[in-house]
Amino acid sequence: MYTIERNAERTSSAGRLLYDIFVNFPDQPVVWREISVITSALRNDSQDKQTQFLRGLFETLPGRIQCEMLLKATEQCFNTLERAEMLLLLLRRFPDSVVQHGVGLGESLLEAENIEDQESPVNCYRKLFVCDVLPLIVNNPDVRLPAALLYKYLNKAAEFYINYVTRSALVENQYQGAQDTPDLLSPSKRSSQKCVIEGLTEKSSQIMDPWEQVFKILSVVGVRCEWQMDMSRSFGDILLKMKDVSRYIGNYDNEAHTKYKTQVVYSTVLVFFKNAFQYVSSIQPSLFQGPNAANQTPLVLLEDVSSVYGDTDIDRSKHVHKKRKLAEGREKTMSSDDEDPSGKGRNRHIAIPAAELPNSAEVLESFRLARESWELLHSLEPLDKEFTRICVSWKTDSWLWLRIFLTDMTLYQGQYKKAIASLHHLAALQGSHSPQQIPGQGPLENQRALIQLATCHFALGEYRFTCEKVLDLMCYMALPIQEGTKLQEEQPKLKSKFRKVSELKLWPCTSAAIMPYCLRLLLACFKLRAFTDHRDDIALGHAIVLLQHEWPRGESLFLKAINKICQQGNFQYENFFNYVTNIDMLEEFAYLRTQEGGKINLELLPNQGILIKTSSPPLGLLQQEFLPVLQPSVQTADRHHTVTRGITKGVKEDFRLAMERQVSRCRENLMTVLHRFCINEKVLLLQTLA
Repeated sequence: MYTIERNAERTSSAGRLLYDIFVNFPDQPVVWREISVITSALRNDSQDKQTQFLRGLFETLPGRIQCEMLLKATEQCFNTLERAEMLLLLLRRFPDSVVQHGVGLGESLLEAENIEDQESPVNCYRKLFVCDVLPLIVNNPDVRLPAALLYKYLNKAAEFYINYVTRSALVENQYQGAQDTPDLLSPSKRSSQKCVIEGLTEKSSQIMDPWEQVFKILSVVGVRCEWQMDMSRSFGDILLKMKDVSRYIGNYDNEAHTKYKTQVVYSTVLVFFKNAFQYVSSIQPSLFQGPNAANQTPLVLLEDVSSVYGDTDIDRSKHVHKKRKLAEGREKTMSSDDEDPSGKGRNRHIAIPAAELPNSAEVLESFRLARESWELLHSLEPLDKEFTRICVSWKTDSWLWLRIFLTDMTLYQGQYKKAIASLHHLAALQGSHSPQQIPGQGPLENQRALIQLATCHFALGEYRFTCEKVLDLMCYMALPIQEGTKLQEEQPKLKSKFRKVSELKLWPCTSAAIMPYCLRLLLACFKLRAFTDHRDDIALGHAIVLLQHEWPRGESLFLKAINKICQQGNFQYENFFNYVTNIDMLEEFAYLRTQEGGKINLELLPNQGILIKTSSPPLGLLQQEFLPVLQPSVQTADRHHTVTRGITKGVKEDFRLAMERQVSRCRENLMTVLHRFCINEKVLLLQTLA
């Protein structure tokens, strides 16, 4: 009869017959096969007609029979996951059963996780425990749990949620489903991305608002443990409260000491990881989003070296011709001795190009909160010890994203030697996450360690190491770099004592932005050596080549170089005609050879006396990027006349011809020229700083 009613999909009559069969023949295999089919439908996400009928059939049974049926069905399950899902059906339908079965189910899931030796905390057992079982346990006032067990569960939940949110693009792309919408790619909404946890269905694997969920667990545990807290407040307010509580930890007895220590540690840990993740996901989005972050520019935190050109006022409207008396108007420039990039013990300003990061204020606030949380966790020995224990158990040392944050934090604090050690650790981690493993990671983004190593060595005054890292980095530059991709920076208008100088910059991690930064670093390295009292023509020549970049920002420093050459009476730099193409510089050097310019002896040609034969195309076909600054009304022929006028007579023919040839190169892509300089002269550049 039951089969007839069931096949006819008559829910009520089939339900009554099922009830009679279950009560009268509870141990018959045929009965349990049918119950197995029904409970399977209850766990199934499918919405097909048959599944919906079976669910409706189950709903017609009395509550007592439903509970007994689910309990007996659970006893028939030998698979841990299946048994857990069956018990979850029971716990959700009958909250009173949570007292009897909740903690046992949770412990069995954690035990199964250990037995299965899961590599990641983001596994099916932990997910069911943290997201499904734990909320039922902690939100049921009738379930009495000791504080130590609550702390254990809080630790498991925090580890799971943090790992779930910060999982890398590698893990995510293994299970990537349908195309994510741009809104779902935001760090705050990563919960909706299609990541399937092995052993679970896609629907069961999804967690809505994971950060919100873990803070809810923290709040409930706090209430049950009688913490002093109000989780409805902002992260900044929570951090302030934890700082206040931490002041009195040493005054409590053992039980209260443990209670408030745990409160401060876990509250601060969650604020720390949440904000550190927000910061890193904003500056290096492809680490988490893979190919979906193709249109988002990665950023890297660097020391600001824009002061390398000096802070001399430059009036663009009153350009003074080079043919002035050399004793007049040689403007004083700032040497490398005057630069102080340390910033230790101060709140340092971080500048961010608005176009690259529209939510820059939020990102910097996340960076601040994460830093202050880290400092609080290390401010007292009990907090430090507990935080260290948590980090060891969570294996945070292997978290690439966290290492990026810690590196930036130590760099911000001016602890450059510690930052260098952190960068070596980061490079090792990046080696284990090669571009083949993380889709969307560009070559330069993977070289952020090199860029930051260079900036740290520079801040420590280790200029040879700085140069070495910069020259290694040049191999990764994607040329040609177009002029339109240059970052627009405000030109200095006031001297440094009146001008607020940003000490750090979040710099786009692209060839178009990093190469100019590298050239500034190189110039800063050679500037100190070039302008000392001791003569070093090679260092001075390198500096002159590099001063072509961003011309005329370095004009005053170039004039200082010319003044030094005049004082010396001669100058030797055989690479001059290989790399100097700036028309203003050529004009100045041509002028030095004249009677009026002081008849300076310039040895700028190779020893062989072979003229440089330019391989550049005709002037009209040359690329337009990074042209030397010329007056628009001045034609090439006029400039040629200016350069050669007055030196054609009484000057060696090879110099005159070389200068004429060099003028024809003035439209070459300057960045290509400077890139060639860095690659070809690597050995000489490093030797100069030895």
